[in-house]
Amino acid sequence: MNPKRTRSAPKKVQRDQTEADAWTLRLYVAGQTPKSITAFINLKKICEEHLAGRYQIEVIDLLENPQLARGDQILAIPTLVRKLPVPVRKIIGDLSNTERVLIGLDLLPRM
Repeated sequence: MNPKRTRSAPKKVQRDQTEADAWTLRLYVAGQTPKSITAFINLKKICEEHLAGRYQIEVIDLLENPQLARGDQILAIPTLVRKLPVPVRKIIGDLSNTERVLIGLDLLPRM
C-alpha cells in the first residue's frame, strides 16, 4: 500500500466538498465608473445575503487588462460571470435588479 496515496485521498474528498460549496464570480468592469461601482456594491450585498462565506469575487478591470475579455467572451460591461458552480452563467448590467440576479445565478428558481 502506498502511504502517500492513502494520505491524499481524504484531502481530495475535503477539497471537492469545499469546492462544491464555493462560488467563483468574476465581475468585468472598465475603470471606476458609477455603473461599475454600483455593480460591485450590489454583487457584494447579494453575496453576503445569499452566499455568506461561500464565495470569491474577482474584479477584472478591462482598461488595465483588455485581453482578459476574450476568455469569457465579454461583449458589454459591467458583466458578471459565474465560473463555479458550473454551468457558467453571465449577467450584464449594474446588478440592481436583485431578483433577476438571483435567478440568473440559480439562487432562485426561474418563474
